[in-house]
Amino acid sequence: MTSSISHDGHMSESKYTSAAEANEVPEEAVEIPDSDERVVSQVPPLGPLRLEFVGEWYELDPAEPFTIGRDADLVIDENPYLHRQFLVLQAEFGMWWLSNVGSVLSATVTDDSGQVQSWLSPGAKLPVVFQHMQVMFTAGSTTYDFAIHSASDFYNTSHVNMSPSGNTTQAVIHLTESQRELILALAEDVLRNSVPGRGVIPSSADAAARLGWTLPTFNRKLDNVCDKLDKFGVSGLRGGRNKLASNRRARLVEYAISTRLVTPEAPATLARR
Repeated sequence: MTSSISHDGHMSESKYTSAAEANEVPEEAVEIPDSDERVVSQVPPLGPLRLEFVGEWYELDPAEPFTIGRDADLVIDENPYLHRQFLVLQAEFGMWWLSNVGSVLSATVTDDSGQVQSWLSPGAKLPVVFQHMQVMFTAGSTTYDFAIHSASDFYNTSHVNMSPSGNTTQAVIHLTESQRELILALAEDVLRNSVPGRGVIPSSADAAARLGWTLPTFNRKLDNVCDKLDKFGVSGLRGGRNKLASNRRARLVEYAISTRLVTPEAPATLARR
């Protein structure tokens, strides 16, 4: 209710109410919380997480970090090139996270479709946002991989780049026949494993002999395929400007398998050589 002055000088009340008056709340209706009272946001319960390695399953406890390495909760191998503790899975901020606590090795992490890939370098961490994720890494000449299975699915990978026949129709990396054979020769042992685990990457000399090539020919073709993928945006294949990475064979195998550039059926092609 507001007041106004009429033309004859008398004060009168208006039936209209100002906006401030309309929103005015009596003091006795305002409840002021105690100074030590805090508002806690409701965080949805964290779903369970399971890990699969060489046919063995591990149930992870959200209250405890789960370490992976040479001397950890999950002992991958006694490989001296493998960090004692390389990766850690732990619950933070209402999500599961995968962290690289090593100092040298990196890991390739992909969703189940192979369309989404991250390269987890030392000191980096990423959230577990897909129901199924594959983790692959190499220590020395041995490549290892394990699978993460989550009850929560924050993102669903779209399969719009797949044709009805299952062939990739977008963002295709075109390889020559010899480039594909080179990758297969390097990835053959890893691809032949029927369950997540480990496989050996051959030396350049052994891979060249497997293909019937000279070592200079193999190295030249390896340079070409690494350069092609590097230009496509694949990290880890170059060690710097005009310099190839020292572990490029391992990184090439990890990328090719995790993105389905080569598949477990592919070694049959080499077997017929």
